[in-house]
Amino acid sequence: MRIELNHIGRRFNREWIFRNLDYVFEQGISYAILGANGSGKSTLLQVVAGNLSPSEGKISYLRQEQQLDEELIYNYLSIASPYLELIEEFTLTELINFHFNFKSYHPDLNTKAVIELLGFEKSKHKPIKYFSSGMKQRTKLALAFCADTPFLLLDEPTANLDNQGIDWYKSFVKHFSSNRLVIICSNQEHEYDFCEQTLNIQDYKT
Repeated sequence: MRIELNHIGRRFNREWIFRNLDYVFEQGISYAILGANGSGKSTLLQVVAGNLSPSEGKISYLRQEQQLDEELIYNYLSIASPYLELIEEFTLTELINFHFNFKSYHPDLNTKAVIELLGFEKSKHKPIKYFSSGMKQRTKLALAFCADTPFLLLDEPTANLDNQGIDWYKSFVKHFSSNRLVIICSNQEHEYDFCEQTLNIQDYKT
């Protein structure tokens, strides 16, 4: 599977965030989208995820050369970012069960296994609103990594994580990123040092 960007641009009001972007993301390869804070990395990721429409150009999702319906692309991707909200009234167990009503588990995983991978067995019945920012970020990452989707999109994945959390993130990358199209938005090298390809968003400023 792959994602093709053809002459993609996105603007807010009259300001172009990026423009004239032609790129192909291939399954089985990890990519890092780089750039300074506020440069448009997250905006590009939201366009790739289908959450924002490009202001110009076309994005195509292809499986065995057949184009996928853009309205169904959410079935094929998982995304985690600091700005995505969790349902804070749910307990951890309820949140995981709810999430995996819409996604399939990665092979050999279930709710209990995800909680164990998080290391949150003692918090499985605790409402998310009582989680620390680091626990919430781990939960977002686990939901994305543990879903059986070919596309994995991560924005600033270690935001709010301490050194132990960063090591935990790296272990998840090692175990759950193979044979997926992985895109990391970051300006922290430890988040993307495993990526084979890089795209600097500032190369596409007008």
